[in-house]
Amino acid sequence: MDADFVNLTPENLASEHLCCIIRTKKLHPGVEAKRQWLSDRLSEGHVFRKLNAKATVFIEYAPLETAWVPIVGDNYYYLYCLWTYGSFKGKGYGEALMKHCLADAKEKGKSGVCLLGAKKQKGWLTDQSFAKKFGFEVVDSTDDGYELLALSFDGTKPAFAPNARKQEIESEELTIYYDMQCPYIYQNIEKIREYCESNDVPASLIQVDSLQKAKELPCVFNNWAVFYKGKFVTVNVLDVSYIKKMIEK
Repeated sequence: MDADFVNLTPENLASEHLCCIIRTKKLHPGVEAKRQWLSDRLSEGHVFRKLNAKATVFIEYAPLETAWVPIVGDNYYYLYCLWTYGSFKGKGYGEALMKHCLADAKEKGKSGVCLLGAKKQKGWLTDQSFAKKFGFEVVDSTDDGYELLALSFDGTKPAFAPNARKQEIESEELTIYYDMQCPYIYQNIEKIREYCESNDVPASLIQVDSLQKAKELPCVFNNWAVFYKGKFVTVNVLDVSYIKKMIEK
């Protein structure tokens, strides 16, 4: 099945479609923002592997040392996203992608692979029940139910960075940390910005634009994190309707 997949490289990045958003013929600003983000990551060992078709079937992972998440550990891969969608589900593609990631980790001499999960599955995180079928186990957790899952090859374990356990900030206003790793972020953050400005909603929309900023975040993070009234809310990429309901409570 490996022949069905292709890895993004500096040479094909501009021409290959990015799987996350494929329902548009025009250039999509979120897709182009992700393409730019990837162009700076591929040289760091970041892997984006996708089905060689116009489909939402892909896996994305990177060395934990250069992964934009507040997780610490030596010699691990961090799995950002594994997604199969629509008519492509149930055909073994997800299993093939996961097996490739694990084989790649072993070939590179990694200590294991880890990913962000939660006691209650979150919509924008990899399905942890699927991961557990491959041997992933919970190795760390936060007080509000987020979990770090890992498949260790040598007995070592990664962990949430101490700052990620804070899950609170001093500001009471709506605060969103985001990067451009997901194409949906661009469109959502702009709509939220417009809504907040039009309705005089105090908000801080903070782009995480460096590895250091990501590693120092005061919460768990996969590419997005929301705070309100000083408390961490979610890593789910929210739309305006959810934001509106949240601030009107």
